[in-house]
Amino acid sequence: MKVGQRMTRNPITITPDITVPEAQAIMRREKIKRLPVLDSKGKLVGIVTTLDLIHASPSPATSLDIYEMHYLLSKLKVEKIMTRNVITVDEDLPIEEAARIMADNGISGLPVMRGNVLIGIITETDLFKLFIELFGARHKGIRLTLLLPEKKGELAKVSNAITRAGGNIVSFATFEGEDPTNAYCAVKVTGVEKDALIQALTPVVEKVVDARET
Repeated sequence: MKVGQRMTRNPITITPDITVPEAQAIMRREKIKRLPVLDSKGKLVGIVTTLDLIHASPSPATSLDIYEMHYLLSKLKVEKIMTRNVITVDEDLPIEEAARIMADNGISGLPVMRGNVLIGIITETDLFKLFIELFGARHKGIRLTLLLPEKKGELAKVSNAITRAGGNIVSFATFEGEDPTNAYCAVKVTGVEKDALIQALTPVVEKVVDARET
C-alpha cells in the first residue's frame, strides 16, 4: 500500500502572513493538528502544528499583563514560528516507510508532494486507521497471538491448520519474537469456535500465547 492511497488529499493550508490566533482558529474549526504553509506561488515553505502554536504563547511567568500578551500574540505571524525544513514524502512511497520516517524523526505528519506541488498529507491518524484495518479490529472473531519458530514454512502451517478447522482468516501479522529464533503472529479468524481453533493450532506452533473472542 502506498502513501497516496491513505493520505488526506487537498489539505487545508495557510500562508506565512497568517497570525497565530488565526491559525489556532482554523485548527479548532477544522479539527486538525497541523497546517502546511504555502507562499504566494503555492510553494511549500513550512509547516505549523498545535504544539508550535502553544509554544508561541507567552509564558504564565511573564511580566506582561493579559492585554499586552493578547496584543503581541495577535501580531505574531506564522512565518516566525513555523518549521521551515519540512520533511516530505511522495505519493508512491510505501505506507510503512512513511511510518518509519515519522517514528525516526519524532513527527506526526508528512506533507505529500508530487514534484514541487503539495497534493496531500499523511498523519499518525491515518496510520492508526490503517492499523485498525490490518488487525481486523472492526470484525468479530477469534483473535490469537501465536509464538512460531523463525523458520521457512511456519506461516503456511498456521494458515493450513486454520483452513482445515473451517476458519476464515480476517487478518494476519507477524512481529519480532522473544529472541531471534522465534516470532509472534497475530491472527484473527471467523467461522470456527475458539476451542476448536486452539486445538488445531497447538500442534503447529511453539505456543498459543493468547486467544480471545472480540
